[in-house]
Amino acid sequence: MDPSAAHTTCTSDAITPCAQPPEPTESEPSPIPPSPEEGQMFPEQRTLDDDRGLQPSEEDFREQKLLEANSKDNHGYRRIIRNFTPSWFSVNMGTGIVSILLHNLPYNGVWLYWISVVIFVLNVALFILFSFISLLRYILYPQIWTAMLKHPTQSLFLGTFPMGLATIVNMVVFVCVPAWGPRAITLAWALWWIDAAISVATCFYLPFVMFVNDFLTLCPLLHKLGKTEFLHSMYFHDTKLKTMTAAWLLPVVSTIVAAASGGIIADVLPNPSHALWTLTASYIFWGTGVPLAMAILVIYFQRLTVHSLPPREVIVSVFLPLGPMGQGGFAIMQLGAVAMKVFPVTGTLSARMTNAGEILYVVGWMIALIMWGFGLVWLFFALASISRNKFPFNIGWWGFTFPLGVFAVSTTQIGKEMPSRFFDVLGTGFSVSVALLWIVVATGTLRKALAGEIFFAPCLKDLEGKEEQWAKHYGEKFV
Repeated sequence: MDPSAAHTTCTSDAITPCAQPPEPTESEPSPIPPSPEEGQMFPEQRTLDDDRGLQPSEEDFREQKLLEANSKDNHGYRRIIRNFTPSWFSVNMGTGIVSILLHNLPYNGVWLYWISVVIFVLNVALFILFSFISLLRYILYPQIWTAMLKHPTQSLFLGTFPMGLATIVNMVVFVCVPAWGPRAITLAWALWWIDAAISVATCFYLPFVMFVNDFLTLCPLLHKLGKTEFLHSMYFHDTKLKTMTAAWLLPVVSTIVAAASGGIIADVLPNPSHALWTLTASYIFWGTGVPLAMAILVIYFQRLTVHSLPPREVIVSVFLPLGPMGQGGFAIMQLGAVAMKVFPVTGTLSARMTNAGEILYVVGWMIALIMWGFGLVWLFFALASISRNKFPFNIGWWGFTFPLGVFAVSTTQIGKEMPSRFFDVLGTGFSVSVALLWIVVATGTLRKALAGEIFFAPCLKDLEGKEEQWAKHYGEKFV
């Protein structure tokens, strides 16, 4: 054979390449498994809620029960405590807003007043119960607190705690202050400062968690332990636009709710100086929450445009944008009304203008009207979204009540300054609809709770399986 024939010269139009790379053999396995692309993860690392948000499906419940069947902590009351997520405080938000709506209806009656009082007492009892269970959860299982904070969606529901408390503070002003006098004012004011501090903490900290993740905190530890290969393959719940829901608004709206409550409390404070400081702080809270909520709505609108509607398990979240629109509008109107009374008494801005409070009130009413119009757009989007397909009942249904409720509050507040009855009638219709919806959601929640089918904490699967997943990929236990 001609030796030259055994050598093939490469040409640009050759069909086959000159040299083929050696095929890997079974005797030479790769020491490090291929790392997923950015934003991806190994199949075993997928959490139940990566594609559906917070709410699980029936298959998820069955899988969780199989995984936890042999654990003593997942039976009876221990299972309820371990799976009692912060989203349960959305029950307080929905219950509290119903009591406020029935108390402040434009067309009211004594019987509605007493119904609102009964619902208010129920809300207080639920809030105390939920707080007690939550404390037990994090005292008995302290590792769950860290896992919950690191979870991409569950941590956002920490904002429901101060918002649920704010509804109680408002009803203390509406119901207890006329009955108890100065003692109730002091109680409401003290509770409001506590609520405001928690709201600011959630509004500032939780959005920042979206910017950074545990990768920054674990890098030094992994380098120190010689686990540098982890840095290329560990998944830290990187936020992706496709998995975004309107739940991003929850920690942000908490300061808007605190601002609205501050306006209500400042209106009854007997000391003008105390009222002025409460009013000033409330304007600041409004300024921290509303612009940030608008920025999130821009991102959320892009998410809906690029990736279509959310999955049916979390489709109810499309109502959440009504929250900052309704509560933000009511808050700016209420703060303007209080400023119109407090500024002249305290001499605020009196050196330059004599009607500074009136200006704030008029401007606030106009801003509220604009926000109400923007809320109508999101209301249409929400109603059109839920009308397309059926969706299962879960704890997320409480996302119906509070956003629609605060939008109804804003509607009735606008109507108080209008010569027409249009907004009064519309606000009454919204309020009655929210009350009926509350009955439906409360009934479904009670039925599911008695059956034990609504207690589910996605972060627990991450917590229990993390070490096993790491050991499976790298052949050793990582502690």
